Amino acid sequence: MIQNETICAAATPAGGAITVIRVSGDNAIKIADKIFRGKAKLSETTPNYIRYGEIVDADGTIVDDVLISVFKSPNSYTGENSIEISCHGSMYITKSIIKLLVDNGCKLAQPGEFTQRAFLNGKMDLSQAEAVADLIAASTKASHDIAISQLKGNFSNELATLREQLLNLTSLLELELDFSDHEDLEFADRTELLTLANKVNDHIGNLINSFETGQAIKNGIPIAIIGETNVGKSTLLNQLLKEDRAIVSDIHGTTRDTIEDVIEINNIQFRFIDTAGIRQTTDEIEQIGIERTYQAIRRARVVLWLINEWPKEDIIADLSKHLEDKKLIIVYNKSDILTDNQRLLHKQYEETIIQKQLLPIPFSSIEISAKNGTNIDSLRDVIMKVADIPETNGNSTIVTSIRHYESLSKARQNLNRVITGLHANTSGDLIAEDLRLVLSDLAEITGGVITPQDTLNSIFEHFCIGK
Repeated sequence: MIQNETICAAATPAGGAITVIRVSGDNAIKIADKIFRGKAKLSETTPNYIRYGEIVDADGTIVDDVLISVFKSPNSYTGENSIEISCHGSMYITKSIIKLLVDNGCKLAQPGEFTQRAFLNGKMDLSQAEAVADLIAASTKASHDIAISQLKGNFSNELATLREQLLNLTSLLELELDFSDHEDLEFADRTELLTLANKVNDHIGNLINSFETGQAIKNGIPIAIIGETNVGKSTLLNQLLKEDRAIVSDIHGTTRDTIEDVIEINNIQFRFIDTAGIRQTTDEIEQIGIERTYQAIRRARVVLWLINEWPKEDIIADLSKHLEDKKLIIVYNKSDILTDNQRLLHKQYEETIIQKQLLPIPFSSIEISAKNGTNIDSLRDVIMKVADIPETNGNSTIVTSIRHYESLSKARQNLNRVITGLHANTSGDLIAEDLRLVLSDLAEITGGVITPQDTLNSIFEHFCIGK
């Protein structure tokens, strides 16, 4: 990207009442002046000021009445001279203004190019730039809070604190090396270094462990609805979604593939997956559906296991192979017709499962009637509880990016070598080298090291044009 090129693009979707067109670069204000007619030139306008006027073509014909916001370097989103044209949302008007800008020297912006320039011009670090895309894509309060926290620099500040602690370690070790000919001098107390290294390692570990939760909040927490055929899985999905999303039938094996949809519970997005009924079958297509049920279980965070009558132990044993590390809720359906004797049998069977360790994980249980909608709100409460999503706010630091996760993982691996070296009384120069690697790994997240262009392209190509 050539930094002195002036770029332009619509920053809002077409078809609304108002369109905002962004222009950024050395000649942004000069180019806009060529097509703007108002009481004064934009170049004579006070920065951070909005001016009313008209956009006119080469013949002086009015294209539209507009408001133009003027920003002068370095006090703009990109750090460059910038203007934002607010015009009527007509597709024709938008295209006409962009064409006039291009005819007068602008280049059409690439996806994410405005934010990329903001990063390159030091207006934000790389993790904050990535948060811009997350903020635009946020569909719930929880995902919004995480993106806002990162955009405001909370994650960056946390990493800066870790890097400062590691730099103290490195500087003490390197100071020892400078005076290595004086054997009686020791600037770095190995016990204190080890304590600090372990503290930093624990902090990095907590960030890494937050990634699963971050991904769940960002993409929606996957919940698999499973059970034998005709137990009411599709009816439950429809109740949760409050719409007829899945086909409901008394015929066994109606659902032969997974059906997914999302709902929001307490500001968290959940992806519910209705699955094919689990049973012994010779139907080849139904068997494929059952295999997809197992796949859905493996990628779910929470599993709702609907039960009318308990299946045989061989089915439970087969199912348990896929339940490792899952949150399991056993849902007894048709509570409206359950007898006291059936409730007692369910309780006894739960105790048998626990005693025989037929399931590899603990579980919660609840009664509902999917048909009548009885206890559905209580089921939502149980889902929220077992999903165990930490409360998010503007100060939460939760990792959502796979790139950040990989850099943190590399940092922890290198820091573990530092800790091992300190335990083994390894030479200070080797420990210092591993510490430099840790610092480099953390700097990759914020762009504190020279970031390859292909990495930048990979990050910003997923942005919308105009951002």
